[in-house]
Amino acid sequence: MKEYLSSIQDVLNEKKTSEEGLSSQEAASRLEKFGHNKLKEGKKDSLLKRFLDELADPMIIILIVAAVISGITAYYEGESFTDVIIIMAVVVINAVLGVVQESKAEAAIAALQEIAAATSKVMRDGKLVTLKSEELVPGDVVILEAGDSVPADGRIIECASMKIEEAALTGESVPVDKIIQVLNLGGEKDVPLGDRKNMVYMGSTVVYGRGKAVITATGMDTEMGKIADALAQAKDEETPLQIKLNQLSKFLTVLVVGICVVIFAVGLLRAQGSSGGITGDTILSTFMVAVSLAVAAIPEGLAAVVTIVLSIGVTNMSKRNAIIRKLTAVETLGCTQIICSDKTGTLTQNKMTVVEHVADDEKMLEIAMALCSDASLSPDSGEAVGEPTECALVNDAAKNGLPKDQLESEYVRVAEAPFDSMRKMMTTIHKTADGSFIQFTKGAPDEVLKRCTRAYIGGQAVEMTEEIRSSILKSNKAMADKALRVLCGSMREWKVLPENTDASNLEQDLIYLGLSGMIDPVRPEVKAAIVECREAGIRPIMITGDHKDTAVAIAKELGIIEDASQAITGAQLNEISDEQFKTDIEKYSVYARVQPEHKVRIVNAWKAKGRITAMTGDGVNDAPSIKSADIGVGMGITGTDVTKNVADMVLADDNFATIVSAVEEGRRIYANIRKAIQFLLASNLAEVLAIFFATLIGFTILEPVHLLWINLITDCFPALALGMEKSEADIMKQAPRDPREGIFAGGMGFDVFFQGFVVTVLVMISYIVGHYIESGVWEFVNSPDGTTMAFLTLSMVEICHSLNMRSRRGSIFTMKTGNAFLYGAMIVSLVLTTAVIEVPFLAKAFEFTPIDLHEYAIALGLAVMIIPIMEVVKFIQRKLGV
Repeated sequence: MKEYLSSIQDVLNEKKTSEEGLSSQEAASRLEKFGHNKLKEGKKDSLLKRFLDELADPMIIILIVAAVISGITAYYEGESFTDVIIIMAVVVINAVLGVVQESKAEAAIAALQEIAAATSKVMRDGKLVTLKSEELVPGDVVILEAGDSVPADGRIIECASMKIEEAALTGESVPVDKIIQVLNLGGEKDVPLGDRKNMVYMGSTVVYGRGKAVITATGMDTEMGKIADALAQAKDEETPLQIKLNQLSKFLTVLVVGICVVIFAVGLLRAQGSSGGITGDTILSTFMVAVSLAVAAIPEGLAAVVTIVLSIGVTNMSKRNAIIRKLTAVETLGCTQIICSDKTGTLTQNKMTVVEHVADDEKMLEIAMALCSDASLSPDSGEAVGEPTECALVNDAAKNGLPKDQLESEYVRVAEAPFDSMRKMMTTIHKTADGSFIQFTKGAPDEVLKRCTRAYIGGQAVEMTEEIRSSILKSNKAMADKALRVLCGSMREWKVLPENTDASNLEQDLIYLGLSGMIDPVRPEVKAAIVECREAGIRPIMITGDHKDTAVAIAKELGIIEDASQAITGAQLNEISDEQFKTDIEKYSVYARVQPEHKVRIVNAWKAKGRITAMTGDGVNDAPSIKSADIGVGMGITGTDVTKNVADMVLADDNFATIVSAVEEGRRIYANIRKAIQFLLASNLAEVLAIFFATLIGFTILEPVHLLWINLITDCFPALALGMEKSEADIMKQAPRDPREGIFAGGMGFDVFFQGFVVTVLVMISYIVGHYIESGVWEFVNSPDGTTMAFLTLSMVEICHSLNMRSRRGSIFTMKTGNAFLYGAMIVSLVLTTAVIEVPFLAKAFEFTPIDLHEYAIALGLAVMIIPIMEVVKFIQRKLGV
């Protein structure tokens, strides 16, 4: 049954109740049938399960495999388990960071539960009693007064000037005037949630007047319950970076296993062909060579580097008022192509403000509007408190030097006729300093003008002519066309206080004063932010519960649309099939009068077209779409706990412009992560090729422990420092990257292979030179000096190569910014590497032999050669445009 389309009596009959409410016995029976009036809590994962889920990541699995391999190596070689401890420390820290950073969906359900009213005034057994809201059942009759939270969905059966704030549920910025009459469809198939003026909904708040309602739905059957259910069904999806790293992890896993099998098989075949045949020692030594290759192939520090770079990015964003709740959301921001933004509180200030007057005497109009209201100025904040529309009028007067507290001392209120939704007016009478009385009436222009016989023009009241009335109505239409909410102010003078203060007696023979137009104004910084969005190839979309004309006016002002044809209402959206909508979605940039399910549908339609979509919002109604979006953005100040809990990012300042700065930071971080990945993979490839060639030739160039040291210590510091690189000057002038592009897109695959090959050649040369200096013979055999020099060259060439990676194509000699982190990382890596070679007990642990100064210089010289080589290569790439 659609209660809003049914009469009060039909609703009462359908719910088998009356205006006197239910009996306690019947209520108890229904409570057992329908359950408590509360939202279901999501199933919570244990802390252990969350931790294990983090360990299930392919990159983490590779780290664990590396630890196992390192442990096997240490066991058979009789070495310490330091490497195992280092790797497992990386694994544990990474998993703990993930558990801490990524909150789960049940927090949103819990926050929804907190919104529900704690107690309610209910008619039971014909008496008014106060009960826990969770004990309400369909058929109960509740009493609602200003300040009350609505405990469940209901059909209004009594209403006295009741206004309800439903912004969190519908997105409409202005409180809704409630009625008891049956709604008229007006040719539509249904009435949108925001237009159901004879209904009340869980999670909204009474801000004015009072009323009575019969409960029609409780718990998960309420509109808020439907949102909670949508939240529970929405799936957490992987970000583009997660997908790419998972793909890389799988590739590396196959590569590692393949290399180990091939090398192990080649080693055994070679041993079988030798005079000694296959022995236990042969199998062990061959296995250790395979282990060396596996260790070389696995970038042990990659997962840790990515996590730490993202964490640092989170810290940077928090300083710019963007609180990141999920680490992976940082890079998702960088490829955002669509931003679906709620209007109220996000693009606008969520604060009704008077922006235009039409009056001969604006001061008199402002006095009338401020006094004919129940809002007042807060002594603490200096801002008006009360019903938003009246607050706008009081703030307007105060801004123009007419604070209400001062006005009230000059014009003391002595009588009033409260606002009524049928009259659409409010009247107050005030005593003046000379003992006379003045009446102020404000309300809907059409209604007030009907009762005006004169108009205040030229400092005096003149007769209201058709010409004057026509001019006023023309002004009213012009303001309404700009989506302004227009109120008309009038006055009437009394020598003595009238005995009859009924509205019917007071509201006649009025003197017209003027019109006040108000709107929820746009945030001043949003226009520039939207321009920057468009320059960055990002399309802004407005989604709001407000009326279409209001949405269109705001969108035009912001530059989101050019004309009304780019806007569509929720009712119109209902008439479009999903398939047709996917085809037509490019046409629309404004969605008005929408309901929660529409927002999810819009987000999913954009995602179906392969667009990385962000959704911003502050209300409960935004939560499902925020969770469904690739990147959900909640508001920190005006946002509900529900929205914050499901969001990937929360704006501490509710500033749309903060999203743009977060996008820039996301792009910078992603670019830097790619640099770090390229650096690490090129380094690991060089290690693999060096081990592979040395094995084929028949000598050992480096041991597994040497490779672990380089991967976890020497490589990680520069890789982390690359994550600190500042963004390129034109980063927000570029189109968003294609989220479908692979990790090796843009020639990165070639770069990794070529750079790895060059490093391999330099390391092999270093080994040969070391052996020659040691023995005086040019040959490939096991050499302690050769191993030590190769280790030094490999460590230092990767450090020098990190300088090249500051820009994938630009020359490092033309870069205008420095990277103190990278310079520091180079120094730390050089000191640690030198210590491992030169400090006796460390050198003994790593099986290095002392090398003299000229060997050290040669090894370093070969390492530095990577810089001029790559400068030449990048010059050629720039010329070729690749």
